[in-house]
Amino acid sequence: MTIALFHFHVTQIKRSAGQSAVAAAAYRSGEKLHSEYYGEDSDYTRKGGVICSEILLPPQAPPEYADRETLWNAVEKVERGKKAQLAYSFDIALQNEFSMEENINLARQFLLEQFVSRGMIVDFAVHSPDKEGGISNPHFHVMCPIRPIEANGKWGNKQRREYVLDENGERIPDGTGDYVLISCQPSTKAPLSAQWSVRALLRRRASSTAG
Repeated sequence: MTIALFHFHVTQIKRSAGQSAVAAAAYRSGEKLHSEYYGEDSDYTRKGGVICSEILLPPQAPPEYADRETLWNAVEKVERGKKAQLAYSFDIALQNEFSMEENINLARQFLLEQFVSRGMIVDFAVHSPDKEGGISNPHFHVMCPIRPIEANGKWGNKQRREYVLDENGERIPDGTGDYVLISCQPSTKAPLSAQWSVRALLRRRASSTAG
C-alpha cells in the first residue's frame, strides 16, 4: 500500500523577528535580490536545489510585480511599521505518487484557485526533494503579501484577525507563540480548503488519466 506524505506549515515573515521579505524571497528562489529598506543584498545564487520559481499575479496587479525584487521591495515599502507583518509563508508537501511536472501543475492550480482568485499575489518555489528517513520529501515554498491587491491595482487593507476563545473568553495558544485564529478552523468556505487533500489530488489525476 502506498502512503502519501502530508505537510502544511504556515508562518509569518515579520520585522519584529528581524526578518526581511526580500531576503526570504531570495532564499526561497535561489536568487540575488537587493532590499531598499535595509540597503543590502541577499545572495543565494549558490544555494542550489531550486527546481523552479514563479510569481502568480491577479489580473488587477501591476505587471511590474512579476519581477521578484520589485514586488518584495514594494511590500517592504507599504509596510512601514518597525514590527510590521510582511508576508505569509507556507511550506507544503508534494506527493511522491506524482511526477515532478504533475506536482508543479497541481501546486500552481491550487495557488491560483485558493489565493490569486482572491486578489492575492503568490511567489512560489519548488525545491529538490530532501530525504527524511530515506523517503523522498518533495515540497514547495509559498510567500504571499498579507495585503491583497484591490481592483484599482493598489494594496488593500489587511484582514481583521479573529481568535478562537475558550470558555473563559481567553485566546487559545496555538503552540507557536501565537493564538488560534477562527479562519484556521475547518470550514467549507476557508481559503485553504479541503480541496488541497491527497484524496482530491488522486481523484484529479485519475480523472485526467481516464479522459
